[in-house]
Amino acid sequence: MAGMRGRQTMRDMVLSMAVIGAVVAVIYVFIPHDEKADPVKAVDFRVELLTARRAAPYPVAAPEGLAKGWKPTSVSYERADSDAWHLGFLDPDGEYIAVEQSTAPAGKYIPKVSQQARETGKTQQVAGETWQRWEGPKYDALVREDKGSTTVITGTASPERLAQMAAALETKQP
Repeated sequence: MAGMRGRQTMRDMVLSMAVIGAVVAVIYVFIPHDEKADPVKAVDFRVELLTARRAAPYPVAAPEGLAKGWKPTSVSYERADSDAWHLGFLDPDGEYIAVEQSTAPAGKYIPKVSQQARETGKTQQVAGETWQRWEGPKYDALVREDKGSTTVITGTASPERLAQMAAALETKQP
């Protein structure tokens, strides 16, 4: 009697799994899904930009006039964290670029946001501004220190794309 009960329990479990598998297959077939869709959603950063520009003690930078293909992916402003402004993008090649600004001490802030990039001692002129070049194992960066704040353009993108982002930056007041 006990042996028969064990076989019934095992048979019931296999039947239950088959029913669950069939339900999952039906759901997968009939629920629309686009496998070609880009999994990274663009964000609208205008409200956060206006808020940051009103609150930050420095001119907050954001790009204007970037060519088609640049996709904003993340945005934040943390007043309690040294007035840290972050705006992340994917460039037309799918590489990551971020605009980072803060009043934090540059010596700690730059390596933090650039994933441990190091100063090269080289500079680069972009749109009439002098930027320091930093290179790292993961991210490269363009860095500009202003009165009271540091601006870092960093990411996995090429130096040319980093320069395009730096050239597009505007610091309009609200």
